[in-house]
Amino acid sequence: MANVNNSKTVNLLGFNINNFSMYEALDYALELIKSGKGGQIVTINPEMIQSAKKKIYFKQVIQNADLVIPDGVGIKIGLKLKNIDAKRIAGIEFSYKMLEKCAQQKIPVALIGAKPHVVYGAVNALQKQIPNLKTVYFHNGYFSDEERVIKEMKKAMPKFVLVALGSPRQEYFIQNALKDLPDSVMIGVGGSFDVWSGNVKRAPEFYQKYGLEWLYRTIKEPKRLKRIFPTLPNFVLNVIKEDVLKIK
Repeated sequence: MANVNNSKTVNLLGFNINNFSMYEALDYALELIKSGKGGQIVTINPEMIQSAKKKIYFKQVIQNADLVIPDGVGIKIGLKLKNIDAKRIAGIEFSYKMLEKCAQQKIPVALIGAKPHVVYGAVNALQKQIPNLKTVYFHNGYFSDEERVIKEMKKAMPKFVLVALGSPRQEYFIQNALKDLPDSVMIGVGGSFDVWSGNVKRAPEFYQKYGLEWLYRTIKEPKRLKRIFPTLPNFVLNVIKEDVLKIK
């Protein structure tokens, strides 16, 4: 992981996380674009960490990311257990603010993922909401020829790419795409396109403020409960165990 300030990098269960404010993270991501370094941004949550502990390649992808921001409230809880006060940065808000910055600075962007009508709707909505947003390429997530999509994207030359393919597929796609577009910055955004397109309503402000969007989504979609439990409790237990072992 590359870092502007190593003193703001914290470790949780073997994963380095940048404990930046929203604006520090935005500035860092923009610097990666402007400097031509490019790279991968990971919005980490407990599910990703638990999954990465079982999948070596996924673990390596996260560990090699250029910017890792604490998206899930579970990450904030985990760091709090280690007496670290982390600022949660919601991936959907970070990505939207990045798009605004890109529009202001005439940085071309691309959107990859979701259903055809969803990505199309997201692009249309973003173009209306963000003046001068330069979208040079977009493609839905229903493709089997990844190489073709990457070649098309390479011709379009976006400098900021949002990928909504679900984790870990989106992180793997970014790893492959960066080989052809090394000076671009790419981020996995999960279900953000669904919200931006208007197909899914984002949680009310109360849930957003207290990092409880996962609870709102679970209430709306009870089947999500299987994803959260036992993942979140196991994650917290692993954090506690790590500290106990260190004490011993």
